[in-house]
Amino acid sequence: MRYLPHTPEEIDAMLEAVGKSSIDELFASVPDEIRAKAPMQFDPALDEVTLMRHVEELAEKNRAGKMVSFLGAGAYDHWFPQAADQIILRSELYTAYTPYQAEVAQGTLQIIFEFQTIVSEILGLPAANASMYDASTAVAEAVLMARRLTKKNHAIISGCVHPQYVETTRTYISEIDHGTPDMTEVPVGSDLCADVDAIVAAIDAKAETGVAAVVVGYPSFYGPVGDLRPLAAACKDKGVKLITVTQDPFALALLAPPGEIGADIAVAEGQPLGLPPQYGGPGVGLFATHDDRKSLQQMPGRLCGQTVDKDGKPGYVLTLSTREQHIRRDRATSNICTNSGLCATALTIKMCMLGKQGFVEVAQQCLAKAAYLQAGLEALDGYGIATDKPLFNELPVTVRGGDAEAVVKRLTDEGVIAGVPASRLVAGRPELLLIAVTEKHRKEDLDRLLKALGDI
Repeated sequence: MRYLPHTPEEIDAMLEAVGKSSIDELFASVPDEIRAKAPMQFDPALDEVTLMRHVEELAEKNRAGKMVSFLGAGAYDHWFPQAADQIILRSELYTAYTPYQAEVAQGTLQIIFEFQTIVSEILGLPAANASMYDASTAVAEAVLMARRLTKKNHAIISGCVHPQYVETTRTYISEIDHGTPDMTEVPVGSDLCADVDAIVAAIDAKAETGVAAVVVGYPSFYGPVGDLRPLAAACKDKGVKLITVTQDPFALALLAPPGEIGADIAVAEGQPLGLPPQYGGPGVGLFATHDDRKSLQQMPGRLCGQTVDKDGKPGYVLTLSTREQHIRRDRATSNICTNSGLCATALTIKMCMLGKQGFVEVAQQCLAKAAYLQAGLEALDGYGIATDKPLFNELPVTVRGGDAEAVVKRLTDEGVIAGVPASRLVAGRPELLLIAVTEKHRKEDLDRLLKALGDI
């Protein structure tokens, strides 16, 4: 049965208001060749038993779920415990709305507070917000925050940042800058890390108008880990805000956190910490900065604070929520009018179940398995690692024959998703294959990949 919400009288009133005599006249601008000439044809409805059998038959055709996957490049297949999945399905968590009224939302607010604490500890900076949509929007918002803090506009983004994060940032600031984004993109270094000398030269080239922010990947989008301390020192001397972005925060269980190496703002993709990679999403953006007054006032999104009630008992409340829903639009720091609440809750639950020791153990497993795979790849004729810098869990591999797309296609036919060809995201690197390893990979999975690559 069709659902028509408007009565004939209401339709006539609306047509009269827009100066049309009929529905056909209203849609006269739609070209005839793209109009439907007859109702859409659907198969007859199925009863529940037949429908479930049909769905199961379709699911059996899905080969990807049975394949060994080494996909990464921003989305990583870490273990998500079933217990955490069941907890977030509780109605008070799954359906919880924006906690505007603190007196009836203490549970939701406490989870946000715990989430902020986890993010602060991982990123090594004292103030974290209640989350962003994902890492790409977090990078863009970090650049806008740096512009507000420094009263300068120009941003320098290294080629070691995920290309999609760069594209999102360009889109954000181009609208503010009337179509021409005030930013410079510095190519990645030959070691696939941030080219510190080139970035410093780009800062000096803008000495007259000044630079608001430098954005670098930590680790690099391609996998290697560079030393960012010299860059942090240079940025501090020149009054530039250093922004780091991390695709897989498990790396920070072993690396010095961004705040410790001199980052002013640190952002990351939280998906690896608490969300299965479901068709590339959803994600959850992590965002942390210093806790001085100016930084707190300019931080986008919302912040949950801890206080006490009139009886001296701990309580939680949203504070400094400088968003367009709360204050005058021209004073808002961000038009992101919510946070990824359920995703942040899932991350918080999983990280609490994992604990600090488990967090480090997962990272150690990723590192050890990536090292095993790296050794095996370097022993294969025609394959190599495209950097001499340390790696965490993602390997930039130069493939035999120089065509990573062809390698991926060949191995897909054999039940192995070998990784992400870099050419899908950046131009000019057809030979480069990004292979990601997590704690879920077994030794036999790694050996299977090595054998498949060697047999090509």
